[in-house]
Amino acid sequence: MSRAQMNSAVLAVAGAFAIAMSASHVTPAWAQGESFARGQKIAQEKCTKCHAVGKADASPDRKAPPFRDIGKNFPLEHLAEALAEGIVTGDNNMPEFKFGPRDIDAILDYIAEMSSGSR
Repeated sequence: MSRAQMNSAVLAVAGAFAIAMSASHVTPAWAQGESFARGQKIAQEKCTKCHAVGKADASPDRKAPPFRDIGKNFPLEHLAEALAEGIVTGDNNMPEFKFGPRDIDAILDYIAEMSSGSR
C-alpha cells in the first residue's frame, strides 16, 4: 500500500469515526418520547396544584403560568439552572423544588413540547 493510499485509508477511518461520534449524541426518538413521558409524570405529580400542564387546561392558581406558555415566555436554558438549584419565586405559595439532571432534562423536554404545540 502506497503512502497516499495509507493516508486516504486513515482519513476515511477518521471520517467514519467522526460521523459515528456525532451520531451518538443524537437522542433517538424512543428516548425523546421516554423523556417527554417522564417530564409529563413529574409535572402531573409536582406541579398541577398550581400550574396547567396540559394543552388547553387553565392553571388552578392564576399567578402560575401554564406549562405550554413557559417555553414561549422564558428561555428554557435559564430554567434548567433554576430547576437544579431550586426554583424560588416571589410567590410564597410555590414550594422550592430541586431536581437532578435526568429529571431536569425530562421537565424541559416536556415544557418545550407543550410550548411548541406539537403534542
